[in-house]
Amino acid sequence: MPYRTDVVYRYDGTLDGFLCCVYESYAMKEMPAAILGPEDEQLSLLPTRDVETDAFRAARVLKSIPARISEDALYLVERAMLTSMPEKEKRLLEFLRLGYRKGGMVMDMVHDDAVAPVLAAVTHLGREAHLFLGFVRFTENAGVLASVIEPKNRVLPLIARHFLNRYPNEAFIIFDRTHREALVAQRGRGRIAPLLSLELPAPNDMERAVRALWRRFHQSVEIDQRRNSVCQRTHLPLRYRRVMTEFEAEPAGERADRVPSVDFSANPAHLPGV
Repeated sequence: MPYRTDVVYRYDGTLDGFLCCVYESYAMKEMPAAILGPEDEQLSLLPTRDVETDAFRAARVLKSIPARISEDALYLVERAMLTSMPEKEKRLLEFLRLGYRKGGMVMDMVHDDAVAPVLAAVTHLGREAHLFLGFVRFTENAGVLASVIEPKNRVLPLIARHFLNRYPNEAFIIFDRTHREALVAQRGRGRIAPLLSLELPAPNDMERAVRALWRRFHQSVEIDQRRNSVCQRTHLPLRYRRVMTEFEAEPAGERADRVPSVDFSANPAHLPGV
């Protein structure tokens, strides 16, 4: 049966909202030309329909994925919703439609046009999340650790548990500037909440000293004669360095070979910037 393609769905950007778009597509026997989130711009002249998020409909679709396809398919959809894949909602709808027809075997159809982009996007998400386990840099102020990251994908839900376990007795915040959300945590418990911006205060003497140490360490371990910029960019792409302490420019008037003198023993429990 042919499906209409002259309509654009708009939803609230949540997983439940997307599942309601899947429900709408089947109920109306149509394939939307696009599915737009709250921040997406509509660049076509096609009519737009707002798809309301309904918990009952979302639950029905959520339950149907492992029942009619597989648990792996549900896992893939949940992860794919965190990616920056272009037109991800439309691609996920195509994947689910194929899965409902083919069942669990859809997970083995890795070269299919409806499957390959989703698998690639989720793989990229996992790799980026793994990188941020080591690329996050914290600043300490008034006993709170703060970090700013700029990932392509929504990695906070994947890395949150790692940092909650790593800093069980600390108060900290990791702000995702790209997606305007933050992991806010205290004493091993945290949640991810929307946050439009985060302005960090000017670093105090101890923070400046630790930053200088980080830069000094980074400069000291490199062997100039064996520098391989291409290899360095492979393991640490330039886009990650904008928010990493060791790549910050030297403050005006501060010599690169001089570390500010600070008594770290005054507060041994907190080493900011680590």
